[in-house]
Amino acid sequence: MTTKRSVLVTGATGQQGGAVARALLSRGHSVKALTRKPDSDAARQLKSEGADVVVGDLGDATSILRAAGDVDTMFLMGNSYEAGVEEEIRQGIIAADAAKAANVGHLIYSSVADANKKTGIPHFESKYIIEKHVAGLAIPYTISAPVAFMENTVAPWSLGALSQGSHAMAMPPKRVLQLVTLADIGAFVAALTERREQVFGMRFDIAGDELSGEKQAEILSKMIGRPINYQQIPIAAMRQQSEDAALMFEWFERVGYDVDIAALQRDFPEVHWHNFTDWARGFDWSVLKRTSSAD
Repeated sequence: MTTKRSVLVTGATGQQGGAVARALLSRGHSVKALTRKPDSDAARQLKSEGADVVVGDLGDATSILRAAGDVDTMFLMGNSYEAGVEEEIRQGIIAADAAKAANVGHLIYSSVADANKKTGIPHFESKYIIEKHVAGLAIPYTISAPVAFMENTVAPWSLGALSQGSHAMAMPPKRVLQLVTLADIGAFVAALTERREQVFGMRFDIAGDELSGEKQAEILSKMIGRPINYQQIPIAAMRQQSEDAALMFEWFERVGYDVDIAALQRDFPEVHWHNFTDWARGFDWSVLKRTSSAD
């Protein structure tokens, strides 16, 4: 019988943290959802699903210590897009140190796949700095390192083009990219929580599928029920928006993620992994109609 854990989930009102919180709750674990905005819709939704919503900030060691004082596991993640890479590093180190001070029995840190391979991508490098700090704390830890999210297909910056019939990325149409769905990230972290001692000191790159943008558009066409064409965004245009993102997409084209998906799925069957078709089949595509009508 699986031991029920008490888990402090940071970033709980965001996409990834929310997926982790829900996966843990679905498995019968108790969840403390750390947020700066306890009155937000996302926080209220988590509370209605059984989470204990607590106020805290990754940059405030006292609030982390207070929240982590009576849990046996902590899920730590940062957000470089919101905070910037330097602040992400500062907050990650503060929060990891607080986890140690609170004697949390297992710290699970969310990084990014291949962050440990000198990619030169700022938000990969920042996460690896935090990884190394966590590893040096002499506490039980595990690194969960997902690839790109399938949900980026329907992110706010993607929906406009998609509603007009274009699936757009800054990659050649036939270049393969590894992807993972948020639900699988949540289920994987729940698996790490339950395996506990078996995964101490380990680092896992995680992915659920690998396919080209062209193939993604083909699947989207079938699921949405109308033609979706792949559109390659020029790297120069991406660079005007974000140097960090441009460096990432250049790395995607030149090197790319290299998760052994078959081995991962064999080793973690309890996750019930989704491929891109599974994810697209389960998504509510009526959001495109709402996006189109709002234009």
